[in-house]
Amino acid sequence: MSGEDTVARARALYEARAERVPIAPFTDADPALGMDDGYAVQRELVRMLVADGDHVVGYKAGLTSAPMQDMFGVDTPDYGPVLASTVYADGATVSCDSFIAPKVEAEIVFRLGAPLTGPGITLEQARGAVAEVMAGLEIVDSRIENWRIKLADTIADLASNGAVALALPVVPTVDCDPRLIGMVFSRNGEIVATGAGAAALGDPVAVVAWLANVLGERGVSLDAGQLIMTGALHAAVPISPGDTFIAEFDRLGSITLHVDGS
Repeated sequence: MSGEDTVARARALYEARAERVPIAPFTDADPALGMDDGYAVQRELVRMLVADGDHVVGYKAGLTSAPMQDMFGVDTPDYGPVLASTVYADGATVSCDSFIAPKVEAEIVFRLGAPLTGPGITLEQARGAVAEVMAGLEIVDSRIENWRIKLADTIADLASNGAVALALPVVPTVDCDPRLIGMVFSRNGEIVATGAGAAALGDPVAVVAWLANVLGERGVSLDAGQLIMTGALHAAVPISPGDTFIAEFDRLGSITLHVDGS
């Protein structure tokens, strides 16, 4: 993919985000586009968004479960940045009009207390760098029409990120095993999903190590204070106006997100 094509595709996604109008998948016109092409577009899109005054406060991992990897025909997760403008507090209200085709997922989120520079980061090193654990609700959204995405499309589109709401942080204890943290997810008082931390790459801390190593290969370090979103614990649930979502986590407490009813 040429540099001109990379910039043009990033510009198309930038405008789709701004105007809330989806675009056709890039892989329709060029089925050969792969992971590296997607990340090239992603980097250019991030440059555009940062130039507007936004900034990266962490990273999200996607495709962290075996079924999702099977769906895309890959054996590895993908990643995208978490932008400051997309982070909300527990109990926040968001508007459907801020997104194109939003869905919501419950997941475990870490905040790093120490930097990690890969490659070569081990699971124990990643565990030692985690300072806080939070219950999180991620809104995933696609600037690609009808979620008709292949791997290069979703990677280019910042791993289909939309927003994230975070509960108050918890300092992990020695006996806190993120793999065993259970979660019950409800919409408008009705349970719609359950999950556990092990759904995210077998261990949410393994997601931190994976990110540090993959980013390290690209010359990027994870910094102290950054958020790491470790991936959905269940299938994404579509959002409608007036919805209230609550995810209740063992040890981490609950996180609530309201959707404007207009």
